[in-house]
Amino acid sequence: MSTTPITPPASAPRSRKPSSAFGVRQLAASLPDAFRKLDPRVLWRNPVMFVVEVGAALTTALAIAQPFLGTAAQTAASPTSLAFIWSIAAWLWLTVLFANMAEAVAEGRGKAQAKSLRESRTSTLANRVASYDAAADAGAENSELQQIASADLTLGDTVVVSAGELIPGDGDIIWGIASVDESAITGESAPVVRESGGDRSAVTGGTRVLSDRIVVRITSRPGETFVDRMIKLVEGASRQKTPNEIALNILLASLTIIFVVVVLIINPIAAYSNAEQSVPVLVALLVCLIPTTIGALLSAIGIAGMDRLVQHNVLAMSGRAVEAAGDVTTLLLDKTGTITYGNRQAAEFAALSGVDAETLATVAAASSLSDPTPEGKSILTLATEQGFTFPTTVDGTVVPFTAQTRMSGVDYADGSSVRKGAGSMVSAWVAESSTLTDAQRAELDAIVTRISQVGGTPLVVARRDTSGVASVLGVVYLKDVVKTGLAERFADLRRMGIRTVMITGDNPLTAKAIAEEAGVDDYLAEATPEDKMDLIRREQRGGNLVAMTGDGTNDAPALAQADVGVAMNTGTSAAKEAGNMVDLDSDPTKLIDIVGIGKQLLITRGSLTTFSIANDVAKYFAIIPAMFVASYPGLAALNFMGLHSPASAILSAVVFNALIIIALIPLSLRGVTYRPGSVSSILGRNLWIYGVGGLIAPFIGIKAIDLVIALIPGF
Repeated sequence: MSTTPITPPASAPRSRKPSSAFGVRQLAASLPDAFRKLDPRVLWRNPVMFVVEVGAALTTALAIAQPFLGTAAQTAASPTSLAFIWSIAAWLWLTVLFANMAEAVAEGRGKAQAKSLRESRTSTLANRVASYDAAADAGAENSELQQIASADLTLGDTVVVSAGELIPGDGDIIWGIASVDESAITGESAPVVRESGGDRSAVTGGTRVLSDRIVVRITSRPGETFVDRMIKLVEGASRQKTPNEIALNILLASLTIIFVVVVLIINPIAAYSNAEQSVPVLVALLVCLIPTTIGALLSAIGIAGMDRLVQHNVLAMSGRAVEAAGDVTTLLLDKTGTITYGNRQAAEFAALSGVDAETLATVAAASSLSDPTPEGKSILTLATEQGFTFPTTVDGTVVPFTAQTRMSGVDYADGSSVRKGAGSMVSAWVAESSTLTDAQRAELDAIVTRISQVGGTPLVVARRDTSGVASVLGVVYLKDVVKTGLAERFADLRRMGIRTVMITGDNPLTAKAIAEEAGVDDYLAEATPEDKMDLIRREQRGGNLVAMTGDGTNDAPALAQADVGVAMNTGTSAAKEAGNMVDLDSDPTKLIDIVGIGKQLLITRGSLTTFSIANDVAKYFAIIPAMFVASYPGLAALNFMGLHSPASAILSAVVFNALIIIALIPLSLRGVTYRPGSVSSILGRNLWIYGVGGLIAPFIGIKAIDLVIALIPGF
């Protein structure tokens, strides 16, 4: 199908709760996949575990052939006995199976989510408009509609969706406003408002219109809808290995090759002192030498990182994006809605001398009649509350607010016009024919400075009469509030070596006041889309990785340029296509959490790699003395664990090597606990915990296993 409508559940949870990292139910569900992954055509992509599988197959073949060769030893304690060989073979197969289990469990959590999405798919009919002209037919009211299956919709088609109907595909609203239930996608049961002409015009196939009527232009190709991509991502079908993961895989493969060569030349060298070893013992040595622990868990760590984002209602378009989030050094944050609550409200009409408040309020309201933003609506509310009257219709051309002009207003039919917006932009608009005196200019600057210094946003209001003479009337004070707790979070980011930059269209004084209150490191005032791009490029040229959020079409170039671009789900299709992550909750502050999840992924991978290497070092003390103690009795001094026999020592190391993998699966899925701090402090803490822990754990584990094996008759 080209689209994937979803029937929303009766009640949807607010957020996706993480499931148990490694429960019995998940184990049972993942077991078939773990066995399927034993296929060498699948396993060869993991060189470490492929070598283990080859060793397991070779040992199994030797165990089968041993009785026919007539060389079986009489005691199980001998490293050449049939019981020993079968034991080694069995635990080598379990080692591979446990490694496959780690990946299967990680993938299974995503597949369960994908399955629920597939099961909720329903086919729906779409009311396609053959030829759409908003000016001619007022939103397809009188157009001829053609009912077709949603699967037959193509890129660029126009459809009409009424209250109670499912939106048949991803698209942008080009006419109308409606309340939409997006619970099937976001998990949020409260409906949201989507409307044409702004940054909240994107709609997702499968969501339901609850009220009104909208016209939607389809922006997704068949099979490439948002839900199609969501299914592929959560089930891991489109996960690509990240650069760091590829580099680590190359390192592990190189170490494996080196140790294969080392093991192959042991017997020719040992032959000079009659210390040759049996093939099962050499295979056991190889498996304990190579980094099987991290080789088994590496893929699961990457999959689990993306899964943790899904649990936070964030979709990463690639594992590369998750990893890049962990390496971010510069965070670009919009002021409105991210650092401040974003519901700026008009609090005061500050008129210049010689201008009465009613004139200022009337002109400000007139310029806000067609302004759909909360700020514009609050100006109308304030004017009404203060008893001022103003026209309720516009006899002229509406000039909408844009990120470039940072003004809005009306050009009337009689030649006059009004504007409200950023001081610098309004000043430029009135500059050619301004009647502003030096005293008025000083008074205007004083009002703007007063409002800016308290963190407010000053909107300058101006009017141009029919003769073309412009005059500034005064300032509207927009009040905003910095979100609580952000200063502490920014301090945590600073300790992690991450620089925060606030981006705002406000003037420098307002930007400075908000930046100081919020505790950000830097700010970019009066920012245009081009300014954002320039800032990102400067940071990247300086060797920094940049993350930012955005929701509008004007944010798309910057989102595409940033190393981590998080698009809001409420934003336009252009923004979501440009970013490499989509926040289903449309919460700009979640960028901070995304960086934390990325760092947790990197820390988890590094910690378990450290543990694996330290783990291998400790295992040498169990196997090497046991292998050569018969030929070199002095090596018995290295057997300070007091292992029962050479055979039990070797088998204990192999058993521990297998069991440690399954013991670490929950940690690889859950992730190492992440606490904000400097790189050096995090590195030092993890070296102590996972480096020293990796050295100590094998001695305890191997000794415990050896005590159990010693109870088996013959060992």
